[in-house]
Formats: sequence, structure tokens, C-alpha cells
Amino acid sequence: MTNRWIPSRYSTIVRWNGKGGMIYSSLSGAMAAFEPDEEAEVLRVLGKGARHEELSGMASDLCDAGFLVPDGTDELAQAQKLHAALNEAKSMHLVIMPTEACNFRCTYCYQSFPCGAMTRETIDGLKAYVRQAAENMDHLAISWFGGEPMLVPDTIVELSDSFLESCSKNSISYSADMSTNGYFLTKERFMELLDRNVRRFMVTLDGTETVHDRRRCLRGGGGTFEKIIGNLKELRDVDASFAVDIRINFDEDNADEVPDLLTKLFAWFEGDKRFQLLIRPVGRWGGRNDDRIPVCDRTASDAHLWELTGLGVEQGLPLSETIIDSLMPSGAVCYAAKPNAFVIGADGRLYKCSVALDDPVNHVGQLHADGSMVLDMDKIARWTGSGEERDPVCRTCYFRPACQGNHCPLYRMRTGKRPCPHEKRKLKHVLELIGKSQDQVKGGGEEHEMDSSGHNNRASGEYR
Repeated sequence: MTNRWIPSRYSTIVRWNGKGGMIYSSLSGAMAAFEPDEEAEVLRVLGKGARHEELSGMASDLCDAGFLVPDGTDELAQAQKLHAALNEAKSMHLVIMPTEACNFRCTYCYQSFPCGAMTRETIDGLKAYVRQAAENMDHLAISWFGGEPMLVPDTIVELSDSFLESCSKNSISYSADMSTNGYFLTKERFMELLDRNVRRFMVTLDGTETVHDRRRCLRGGGGTFEKIIGNLKELRDVDASFAVDIRINFDEDNADEVPDLLTKLFAWFEGDKRFQLLIRPVGRWGGRNDDRIPVCDRTASDAHLWELTGLGVEQGLPLSETIIDSLMPSGAVCYAAKPNAFVIGADGRLYKCSVALDDPVNHVGQLHADGSMVLDMDKIARWTGSGEERDPVCRTCYFRPACQGNHCPLYRMRTGKRPCPHEKRKLKHVLELIGKSQDQVKGGGEEHEMDSSGHNNRASGEYR
């Protein structure tokens, strides 16, 4: 046994100007808050390390959480193993587009809607593929996407029932989530989805009614805000475990209007921690509306993102678990960078990314009715190659275990720049918001104690 423990290269400490602070490890996923009267001891131990005979109290807690590691530990090798584990994982993530049509025409949408509902050949192929793959996996994760998936609820039910049967037969775990505009997410449909293990939803609201309806209108014109809010309010009465990320997309057009929406959201969902806040900047991703989108530059995006999120947390809205998950080991790696993840189009075309649907490098194969996949492995390698291996800055970054340089392979391919996650760029602010949000979940007013927390890895890289 080593006689000395030293600070982990993947640990970061942030301080709240004499009001305590938080420690975070991207290798262990631990987050620990400390009070002002603990600060001096935390800084001393993390600055100098500790000997074996000193491992009690604070030093012991820091060691258990992974903030201190045995002297001589090869943490670079440990970080590299995380990437190897993704390649060897026996889990699968399928992002399924049961239709590529949509009843909305959002001002910043990047999709061209070339296909309608999923073909019978693709439905049968998906069932057969999962039935065969389930024999050699430990977990299946499904993300329902579109277009607007709730345009074809019967297809979702049919496929879900088949997936659940395959997973049950092979004794493997199953999880599912959905990105939906919320227009058809009635209580009745919602219950059907819960029965099929869809437990996390993302619904977008871009401002109060006038602002939202200007940005996210129906295909033939007309508002959508009132219908979406009505559906969400009905879900408050559902006695079940689920989470709804209320996503707010912002650009220069609506950033100043978001605070009014935050006030209304708190009034509508106060006390219900299942409705969570996720704010993200709009990007230009190759759609026909690109030239007309008033996107914020990176500096303004970062400032607006965390300022607005902070306003929501201060009002009492819980922070999306997606943000916490992105700080976990491998939690900020985009699904597109994972070998066992595919986006499946309505016509059976296979992609790695749900954004660049018209980009040839993203067309990586085809699913056939018998469940077989024809794959272009050269294209897939461009998405799954480790950014941390090619980029010397990523290799030495304290955040490497969380994102592995692969938060957004598309951004790196298109710009040549490293795709650092929003959370990493403003980590101090993010950790402060996490601390405040967790205090609210506990009831508020409690004192922090030295402990660590971890969450399931479900966050996928998203740079749009």
C-alpha cells in the first residue's frame, strides 16, 4: 500500500469568495461541497496531499471521492481506459426517427423533411435487428426523435413493444427518452409512453406565448404555445416517475424575453421537480434557414446560457439532470462518437448524427428488412476516432475523462476546432448552480457536508 496520496490531475476546486466552494473530479464523477470553515483544510490537503497516517477526517473523505489518488497512479492510462470501455461496451443506443415529417416550422430548424412516416420495411428491420442484437448486449437505450415522433404514436408503440419483448427475453435492461415539440403529448399518449418505459422527455418553449409562437409555429401557420402548456400542465397530475426537460433555445431574437418565461414556468410547476430547466443557444447547422438565424457569438452564448439558467435556478426551477450527467466520466461524449450508436431514418438510412442529415459523411449505412445493416466503416471511423488521441490539448485537459475530446465530432470535423462542452467552459458557474439546485431539492437552507454524488451516464454531446 502506498504511503502517500496526491491531488488527482482531474480534480478541480472552485471557491465562492470566502463562502465555501466545491470540488469536482471528472475521473470519478464526484462533486463535494465544503463550507467556509472547511476551506482552509480542503486547500491544504489538496495542495500538499496526505500521508497514510493522515488519512482521517477531511483527508479520508477526499481520498474516498477520488480527489486524492495514490502517488504513482497512472491517471492518463485510467482516462484512456474510459475511451476503450466505450468501444467495448455491450450497450446500444438507437436514435429512431419514426417519421421525418413535422407539424411545426421553427424559424431555426435545420431539417428539410425529405421523408414521411417510417416504412414497413424499416419497422420490420428494426424489430429484427434488435431481436438479434439483444442476444449480445447488456442494455438497450432508445431515443425517439424526428421530425415530430408523436405524429406516428402507433409506430412508437409497435416498436417499443417489440423492443421490450426482445430485452425481456434476453434479460437485459431497457430505457427510452423522447424529444418532442409537445403539441400532441396529451395525458393519454403520455401514459402509453410511460407504460413502455419512456421516462424522460424534452419539450421546447422559446419564450412566453407571443415570442414562442413567432419562432415555433405550426406548418400552416398558427400558434403552438397554448396547446403545449396545456398538455404539460395535465402531466402534473400523473402519479409516476418521469422527467421533462423544458428546453429553451435562445438567440439574439429572444434572449431578453426568456426571464418572463422563467417566471411563468415557476408559477406553473412550482414544487414539481420532474419539470426541469435546460437552456441552450441556437446554432447554424446547415439548414435552409441558416443565413436568417440571429445566432449569438460564443462569448454571448456562454454569458446568456448560464445567466439565464441561474435566473431559473434562483426562482426555484430544478436544473436538468442532463447538465449533471455531462460532468460524469464519459458523460459528455456525444452518442455520435460511440461505436454502438446509430440514428435510424424513416427510410432505413443510418446516420451517426441527428443534425447533419444531409451531409454525405453522415450517411454511414442502410438497415434492411431482415435486420441486417450495411455499414461504411471508413465513415464511421471518422466519427468514433478519439479526439483526445489526436488533440494534445485534450490529452492534458482536466475535463478529459468526461468528454474525451468527443463532445461533438461534427463540430470538430466542420471547424477544425475542439468542441469543449458548455459546462466545461463555465465550470465554476455550473458547479455553483448545481449546488443551489441540489439545496432546493433537499428543501433549502441545509448545510453542505463533505460528500460525493454520481448520476447515470445518459448525457450525449449536443452543440446545436
